[in-house]
Amino acid sequence: MPSIENLEPKLVWKHFDEIRKIPRCSKHEEKIRDYIVNFGKKQGLKTKVDSIGNVVILKPATAGMQNKPTVILQGHMDMVCEKNSDVTFDFSKDPIQLKITGDLLTANGTTLGADNGIGLAISLALLEDSKVRHGPIEALYTVDEETGLTGAFAMKSDMLTGKIMLNLDSEDFGVITVGCAGGGDSSIELPIKMQSSKGDEPLMVKVSGLRGGHSGVDIHEQRGNAIKILTRLLWKASQKYEFFLVDMKGGDKHNAIPREAYAKIILGKKDKNAFITAIKAEEKEIYDEIKPIDPNLKVDVTSTEQSKNTLEKTSQIKLLNLLHGLPHGVHQMNYDIKTLVNTSTNLATVAVKENTIVIGISSRSPMKSALQDMRDRIKAIADLAGAKVTEGTPYPGWKPDLQSKILALSKKTFKDMFKTEPKIEAIHAGLECGIIGEKFPGMDMVSIGPTLKNPHSPEEQLHISTVGKFYSYLLKILESV
Repeated sequence: MPSIENLEPKLVWKHFDEIRKIPRCSKHEEKIRDYIVNFGKKQGLKTKVDSIGNVVILKPATAGMQNKPTVILQGHMDMVCEKNSDVTFDFSKDPIQLKITGDLLTANGTTLGADNGIGLAISLALLEDSKVRHGPIEALYTVDEETGLTGAFAMKSDMLTGKIMLNLDSEDFGVITVGCAGGGDSSIELPIKMQSSKGDEPLMVKVSGLRGGHSGVDIHEQRGNAIKILTRLLWKASQKYEFFLVDMKGGDKHNAIPREAYAKIILGKKDKNAFITAIKAEEKEIYDEIKPIDPNLKVDVTSTEQSKNTLEKTSQIKLLNLLHGLPHGVHQMNYDIKTLVNTSTNLATVAVKENTIVIGISSRSPMKSALQDMRDRIKAIADLAGAKVTEGTPYPGWKPDLQSKILALSKKTFKDMFKTEPKIEAIHAGLECGIIGEKFPGMDMVSIGPTLKNPHSPEEQLHISTVGKFYSYLLKILESV
């Protein structure tokens, strides 16, 4: 495995190298929190932890800059833990294995964790760097951003004093993010009945090879959804052949587009070859549709173990119709910013749990009304199938403020340093800025970061050369506030 310790800036890569060794899946941030808290104490900096596990480290202003306003540097401790099914890896204990290809830093078949590990590393480096000139700094590290933004939601009003915030969770160097979508999850529970197995030919149909990706950042690319593709294959085959569904599973995270899914079925031996031929014929049709964006789609039909029970036919029909009918992907583009997605839904997970099928869906929109309308649509479709829907608490979007003072400074600093204008964008992903802005009225915010592609998937890649540039840019902003 390549060493990253000699990359520049050395302080940043030193911390990232330590962070990639620490287990930090969402809701399991104990060890990364200990690392950050111990770091603060070793640096002699005031460090506080709230009741849910968020951390704030305060660094006093450098000499002569005490009168500058306090700046908050904000990132999240958790990461999305995704891996390819053929990779043996335990996120609860194994360090991320790194690969360098030219300017790209990636992991070996897993997510890299640069979302938001590189933001953490940059923030910690700034706290340690004695050469940086800055006013007072509050470094905020939140828990569980990826699965519910619960850390930001639970923050109390005494956690921060600053009114300027630089969120370090954006993923395009040269882009200043000034707004984001809100979102909310829906969990669908479909009751099912089981029966004794009929048929003598057990098969597994597996969809794999898809790119997956971030359900906000990548949703506009219309990448393949393994659950939707698997459902289409089975639904189409069910119109012609009788088979009985034993099990179905796909997806793993609410904010990741499903890359893999499988179903176990049983059918009569006389229909086996025709069934497989029908599945492969439909695979070819789907491949021709999505190959420009997902050229590695693969569908395997293999023998599997016999099962004592299958879904009753009525339950199976309801499930396939429900999955086939539920929305996924872009629902509406923004009327004002033509390239920005306004409303979308990610059909994220499906699993059989005893006598229930559980389906997880994540919807996004910057507009509360549009978000709720999408969730109502999901509820209406589920109701037709006799399923129950539980909605998670929605999180707010972040409305752009083009008159922001920190935006103006960030734009000017970038142009002065790199002799080109930065892009000013709103994104369809969710950021904690919306919640923090509601909790701390008057907060002046932008979100910035080095270049990171394909987060939430094993294709995640950090562009090494942008890290040093971004660090220098951030130092200059802090000095100029």
